Amino acid sequence: MSRRLEDARILMYSHDTFGLGHLRRCRAIAHALVEDYRGLNILIISGATIAGAFDYRARVDFVKIPSVIKLRNGEYTSLASHIDLHETLKMRESSIRHTAETFQPDIFIVDKEPMGLKGEVEDTLAYLKARGTVLVLGLREIMDAPHLLEAEWKKNSIMQKIDQYYDSVWVYGPPDFYDPLIGLDVPASLRRKMDFVGFLQRSVSKGKSSINARKDNYLLVTTGGGGDGSDLVHDVMNAYEADPTLTQKALVVLGPYMPAAERAKLVQKGEAIPYIEVIEFDNHMEELIAGATGVVAMGGYNTYCEILSFDKPALIVPRVKPREEQLLRAQRASELGLVDMLLPDQSVDPTVMAEALKRLPSRLPPSKSGSNMHLEGLDHISQTIGRWLDGRGSHLSLVGAE
Repeated sequence: MSRRLEDARILMYSHDTFGLGHLRRCRAIAHALVEDYRGLNILIISGATIAGAFDYRARVDFVKIPSVIKLRNGEYTSLASHIDLHETLKMRESSIRHTAETFQPDIFIVDKEPMGLKGEVEDTLAYLKARGTVLVLGLREIMDAPHLLEAEWKKNSIMQKIDQYYDSVWVYGPPDFYDPLIGLDVPASLRRKMDFVGFLQRSVSKGKSSINARKDNYLLVTTGGGGDGSDLVHDVMNAYEADPTLTQKALVVLGPYMPAAERAKLVQKGEAIPYIEVIEFDNHMEELIAGATGVVAMGGYNTYCEILSFDKPALIVPRVKPREEQLLRAQRASELGLVDMLLPDQSVDPTVMAEALKRLPSRLPPSKSGSNMHLEGLDHISQTIGRWLDGRGSHLSLVGAE
């Protein structure tokens, strides 16, 4: 049931330097909102190199800003090697500001980086705040280990700036799963702006279907963007090589950001294992997860939401550095009985991995864990946006309206 809105506009920002998480989250929210509200237009600003590889619904579009990539050590570099980082950031900053000035959004939603990459969104936030746009910060339910997040935010006074600029802070998870600002000194005024919306439910897109869709029983092995996923894929392949009784078919998706040398090595290694099929990327991952008997993943935010949404038995082997976000999510989900977990130093043992893979197809799905999966995020966001846009006459008077 969709409602008509007269020309309402939402601008979203997703910095996307490593992986696809931010863009995929923004796209899921945008698609749910345009389905609920006719007359709503959404524009996503993205730095993801492959922003154009996804399809977007009518009334959802994206503006691509120059890409910056995050190296494994957490430092950044320009994707275009002949342009220095400072120039690239200047171009990004002015593109973001220009887009906001031209598009004139009612609501601006920023994903995860409160001031944008290296502060590139602050100027636009100040401009939009002055003209009365509602400013929303969307945070993953887990940002990082508190000591790491605090160090990162302290040096740029991020906490004060969030409180100064933003009208609302959405946490994309339920309050009883995790608090993204746990262990940090959060001002009471900012706590009042926080809204735990629940996890963002995923569904299979209607119409277009994946060319890799299968009807057989298979385990799906996915590393998200794949930039740091080769270890997990090697561990799975080593388990198959070491244990001849492991005959469960597996579909391995390497991810678009896996370095070429790693990719070539894994494609070759996979060819020698009869039960494994390796593909590089699929922009309809929801469909591959929905069709799988079980999922083996690193447990980034989007994959975790898909595991819950499609109610799949899952084995999570989280990344443990430079961020601890995946580790914290996997530990919490495993504690609640929603998933199985192996740490990277366990999964590297082929015997341990083989046993975990053999157990997976018969593992109970997350819905049988006795824990509530809290997949109401998109509905909650849609209702909130509806309330705000209904009140536009009184200039989106949302502060304190929660």
